Amino acid sequence: MHKRPLFALILGFALIGGLQGSASPPLPAGYLQSYRWTLDDANFGGLSGIVVWPDGARFLAISDKGAFVEGRMERAADGSIAGVSSGPMRPLLARGSAGLAKGRTDSEGLAVGPDGRVFVSFEGVARVLEYDRISGSALNLPSHPDFARMQINSALEALAVDGEGTLYTLPERSGAMDRPFPVYRFRGGVWDQPFDVPRRGGFLAVDADVGPDGRFYLLEREFQGLAGFASRVRSFALTGGGVADERVEMQSATGQHDNLEGLSVWRDGTGGLRMTMVSDDNFNFFQTTEIVEYRVLR
Repeated sequence: MHKRPLFALILGFALIGGLQGSASPPLPAGYLQSYRWTLDDANFGGLSGIVVWPDGARFLAISDKGAFVEGRMERAADGSIAGVSSGPMRPLLARGSAGLAKGRTDSEGLAVGPDGRVFVSFEGVARVLEYDRISGSALNLPSHPDFARMQINSALEALAVDGEGTLYTLPERSGAMDRPFPVYRFRGGVWDQPFDVPRRGGFLAVDADVGPDGRFYLLEREFQGLAGFASRVRSFALTGGGVADERVEMQSATGQHDNLEGLSVWRDGTGGLRMTMVSDDNFNFFQTTEIVEYRVLR
């Protein structure tokens, strides 16, 4: 999500007014940790997607300014994050050795297929790029006709891939409060739009993942002005005809976390499922880049 002047101004007043120091309700069940991540790099920030490898250490993240960073999470004996080490932010490439063109850098969704191929979805010009390796040249996937009609700043925020290499993407906004989010699927070299995900309240879709359990996880965010952000993760069983068995895996109160935009679901050493999320600080000094983890309680 691009930084919006009004959005930044509201958050700035919230900080100045001391709202962050007000009493907060207990964190949701399953909460594990919030780790503030800093990096001495002028291009660091705006993180909108993350993938954590099954070892819980190696990760890849992207920003919404067409850049990526690779690193490792050092974990304590109890599995908590003790530190993060990474390389610098590096630009995503277009075809060949050229960088992404101006106006085409709003990278939002990130997914790594079972064969190691990396996929990135974009908002400004709605599309999905494929990389054999994240530092290499991009291949433009075919486009669905609906992509060209999406709102510029509310297009393909969420991207996921399943164990068979099938991609799923959806826009940030559905177009109306009572309209479900359309899910687009890429398999066999073509896109279709086989099903929708129901919209619940004012939450907007910001990322997705298909977990090791085969369920479709959707990270959503609701911005509530001076109070900040609320976040929610819902999961669904993927069926031949759509989704079923909707579950709320976590829902934070407003202001408990920063602007969570990236989601990765993986199985930790205990056999439990863990949801790792990363926040987009919009390159604002009064926001933070935090890595937040929850356990899936089932």
